[in-house]
Amino acid sequence: MIVRRERAADVAGIRAILCAAFAGDQEADLVDSLRRDGDLLLSMVAEDSGDVIGCIGFSRLWISHQGERSPGVSLAPLAVTAERRRRGIGAALVEAGHAHLRSAGETIVFVLGDPAYYGRFGYSIAAAADFDCCYAGPHFQALALTSSAPTAGAIVYAAAFAHLQ
Repeated sequence: MIVRRERAADVAGIRAILCAAFAGDQEADLVDSLRRDGDLLLSMVAEDSGDVIGCIGFSRLWISHQGERSPGVSLAPLAVTAERRRRGIGAALVEAGHAHLRSAGETIVFVLGDPAYYGRFGYSIAAAADFDCCYAGPHFQALALTSSAPTAGAIVYAAAFAHLQ
């Protein structure tokens, strides 16, 4: 298995994985909209024998605090084909994504998901607690990628997320 950036030829496979994993087309439509709008910062796939078996997307968001506006990142979505789950593919995608984001100078990533799963990558509810966000709650988490990451503010997601709120 290899983890790499998405290519144009992967789009249909990514859409199929997302539709199956999320039992509908809402997440796939989200990724298509983020891609079309230029807000999909990073899209990666796990490939095995030429087949896309997992995918992860990271999009731009903005944090406003005390008159300043800072960039941040949203991890959404993460999916692996049903027959390949629980084999470390999702973890490989998350870790590869974090490495790319760090090298690109990103400072903070937010996720809405299972704290038990995302906590093992360093995400925490406490790190997200001082951010004002429409997704705030028991599954909203943050991961500071650098010591200069924002620690508070109002989060505005990419326009493609508007239909999910």
